[in-house]
Amino acid sequence: MITTDFVPGSPCWLDLGAPDVEVAAAFYRAVFGWRAEPYGDQGAGGYTLFRLDGKAVAAAGPLTEDGARSAWTLYFHTPDADATVEAVARAGGAVRSAPARVGADDGRFARFTDPQGAAFAVWEPARYPGIEAADGPGTLGWTELYTTDPAAAQTFYKSVFGWGTQDVPLPGGGGTYTLLHPANCGEDRMHGGLMGVPADLLGPGGKPYWHPVFVSADCDASVGLATGNGGTLSMGPETAEGVGRLAVCNDPAGAEFVVLTPEGTL
Repeated sequence: MITTDFVPGSPCWLDLGAPDVEVAAAFYRAVFGWRAEPYGDQGAGGYTLFRLDGKAVAAAGPLTEDGARSAWTLYFHTPDADATVEAVARAGGAVRSAPARVGADDGRFARFTDPQGAAFAVWEPARYPGIEAADGPGTLGWTELYTTDPAAAQTFYKSVFGWGTQDVPLPGGGGTYTLLHPANCGEDRMHGGLMGVPADLLGPGGKPYWHPVFVSADCDASVGLATGNGGTLSMGPETAEGVGRLAVCNDPAGAEFVVLTPEGTL
C-alpha cells in the first residue's frame, strides 16, 4: 500500500517527461480527471503539477535529455540525497543528475540508473514532502520494475534503500514476482514489485524500466478513456487472481502506465 506517510525508500513522487506537456495534461485530465497547474513561474508547457480534488498526485515536464523518450519517472523518499548518490555508486548504478534544489526550499532531487539500465529518482523533502494523495482512484497505487536480471536488481535496491522483499509465484508457472516494501516495514507497506522480462519484450533497446500503476474505480472504463483520447492499449484488460482487473496502456507520446481496479472493489 502506498501512503503519504513517507519513510526512507517509499515512493513519494512521480513525473512524466513529455514532448508536449499541454498535450499530456489534456490526456491525463480526460483519463483520470487531473487538473494541470504550472509550478512556480514555469508557465504553460513548463513543469506542471497534476492535482486531483486539489491534491498533488503527479507532475509533468518537458524532455530534457538528448535522445530521451517519453516516460514516467518514479521518485523514492530519502532523508539524504548525497548519501543516496554514494550508495548508488557503491552498488554499481549511475548518477544521471546530481542532487539539485527545487524552488526556494521545496527539497532536493537526484536521478539515477540502476546497473541494468532502469531509470529512477529520489526526493529529499524540505518544505514539500511529495504526493498528497495515493492508493485511491486516479492516484498512484503501485510501482513496478520490469528488469532483465531480477536477482541483480534485488541486490541493488536492497543495498541502496534496504528494501524488504517477498517472492510469489506467477500463475501458470510464469516465473516469480517479487514484492517490495521499505526497510523495517511490514506487508501493509508493500509499495511495488519487480519481475524478470526478456530484453526482446522490453520495447525499444530492450532496456529495463519502472512504470506507475494508477488505481481506477473501473479499469475497462479507464482503458476506454485512454484509447479514446489518443492512447494505446498494450495488454488487457484482464483479471488477475488476488490482484484485480488491470491493463497496460500508453499515452499519446508512448509513456507506459498501468490502470488497476483492485480486487475487492470490482
